[in-house]
Amino acid sequence: MRVPEQDKDAATQPGTERRIILYGHPTLRRRAQPVADVDGEVRAFVDSLFTTMRAAPGIGLAAPQVDRRVRLFVVDPTVADSATRPLALINPEILTYAGINTYEEGCLSIPGIYADVSRPERILVRYVDVEGGVREEEFDGLMARVIQHENDHLDGKLFIDCLTRMRRTLLTKRLREIESRGE
Repeated sequence: MRVPEQDKDAATQPGTERRIILYGHPTLRRRAQPVADVDGEVRAFVDSLFTTMRAAPGIGLAAPQVDRRVRLFVVDPTVADSATRPLALINPEILTYAGINTYEEGCLSIPGIYADVSRPERILVRYVDVEGGVREEEFDGLMARVIQHENDHLDGKLFIDCLTRMRRTLLTKRLREIESRGE
């Protein structure tokens, strides 16, 4: 998908590792913009997201985490669940939710902080793949969780927003330390 004009400086070579922005950076709280069509520039950007995610290391990475406000993310939870697969989702939309599960989450933009988060166990997602095809697919377990976590990034939401006020208050000092490391 074409990168919006404000992100034209983001021309990406395939496989380029990008800098992950940290908690406190304003892009993490902004809604990402949809993109119109899949092209080589977007495929190269997806490739760079996979490279960056794996180098971090992580199992999911959204475009806003590398300071790009486009609605796409990559996931690859195969390290923790061999039944999953690497996947890029462009302009994703979660259509249905079912069940509930609580599991510990962390975030590459909030290093060192982990907390139990409750999320739906199964989801149905419509997305555009890297070939430009529209897909609808059901996911469950870890794959569903990672997709929901990364999809939240596209709406300016972080996993810590799912925590109780008391739990967030207990994390305030650590969050300020992360924020002070950002640029």
